[in-house]
Amino acid sequence: MSVLELLTHGDGVSRSVAALLLAMSISSWVVILWKAWLLRGGTRDVLRSIAAFWQSATLADAQQRLQAFDRAALVGPAVSAIRNAAAADAGDATLGATTGDRNQRLTRALRGALHGALRRLQSGQILLATVGATAPFVGLLGTVWGIYGALSGIAGQTGGFTIDKVAGPVGEALVMTAFGLAVAIPAVLAYNVFGRVVGRIEAELEGFAHDLLGSFGSAPAPAAPPPARPMPVSA
Repeated sequence: MSVLELLTHGDGVSRSVAALLLAMSISSWVVILWKAWLLRGGTRDVLRSIAAFWQSATLADAQQRLQAFDRAALVGPAVSAIRNAAAADAGDATLGATTGDRNQRLTRALRGALHGALRRLQSGQILLATVGATAPFVGLLGTVWGIYGALSGIAGQTGGFTIDKVAGPVGEALVMTAFGLAVAIPAVLAYNVFGRVVGRIEAELEGFAHDLLGSFGSAPAPAAPPPARPMPVSA
């Protein structure tokens, strides 16, 4: 029995299960294709973008050079945050630009840029994990319901119980389990592959943000020397 036949000739529960699995399959493949396009360069583009930044003469030159490497716009937001923080030091009067010292302002700007990039990288992962974990059970539900309906129909027939009367309806019901596995397996594989790539990119972006803070932040003030201890008076 094909999916189309399940949707047209099955009862309400069978049609609902088949429609749900079909929707889960379409949504997971949309996410897989989108994330494959987003992460098409993997960590290579991030490493090339970071190298291009450090080889630039100015922040403006770095932003221009990043356009050739940072196709997913993962490194650029951190550079823009540094430029915006530098512009804010010149006269911006917002609380974010005036509260705290320079290191604190840069930390806020870099944290916002890093979180924005990570949200883009991790978007869709929850959907893939949910589809991979629940699709087999949804298919199993359709199979159990199909077997129940098949046995109920056979019980009302006359002429005795034979294997040929059971094999056909039960085999058709097992299609739902196969459909559930076919939906779940690509989602699980994509979740694992994308999770590994996202983890590597996240580590590189966090290291880059730390380097930016150390390079463009203000140096800590030297610690005050301890007070001189009085010389002991000899008796």
